[in-house]
Amino acid sequence: MIKIKEAVIVEGKYDRMRLAALFDTAIIETGGFRVFNDGEKRAVIRELARTRGIILLTDSDGAGLLIRSFLKGAVPKGSVKQAYVPEIEGKERRKAAPSKQGLLGVEGMTDEIIINAVLRSGATVSGEGERAQSELTKADLYELGLSGRENSAELRRALLKRLGFPQYMTANALLSALRLIYTREELETLLLPINNNK
Repeated sequence: MIKIKEAVIVEGKYDRMRLAALFDTAIIETGGFRVFNDGEKRAVIRELARTRGIILLTDSDGAGLLIRSFLKGAVPKGSVKQAYVPEIEGKERRKAAPSKQGLLGVEGMTDEIIINAVLRSGATVSGEGERAQSELTKADLYELGLSGRENSAELRRALLKRLGFPQYMTANALLSALRLIYTREELETLLLPINNNK
């Protein structure tokens, strides 16, 4: 398994499952076109792009290029690397018929093609000692005052605002997002100015 710094953004769950077998990093699925209306998902992707960079890996069909273009415009400039798979005719084994354009998607590519695409994008291959995902827990959120305490909702809203995340994120959704982006120490540093302004 190859450990990389950047998070990889893919279209669907089967793409995510394929990449999870090859790369040790955060892998986020857009849900296809659902990302256009999912502010929470876009906010997480933006923060990943800002903190560790992202690699866009979509299918080479028209839909994949549209999603890629949309996401490129939704994140900070210079935080996106592009990984492309070739246009290969065929269909994935799990599908009864080929896609509209008759091309294999990311999930149908060989391991070699996927690995080469990601590495050619300029992915930062990490050393063994570096983390790909944080081990933040619900207990950490409690200890930091973000859940289960008297002013937790207020502190969580302030953190969500600072991160540019949607204000309606639950503690569990916030934990899932934070695990992808921050260590506990980094989260404590983020909370310092918020706690000092109380």
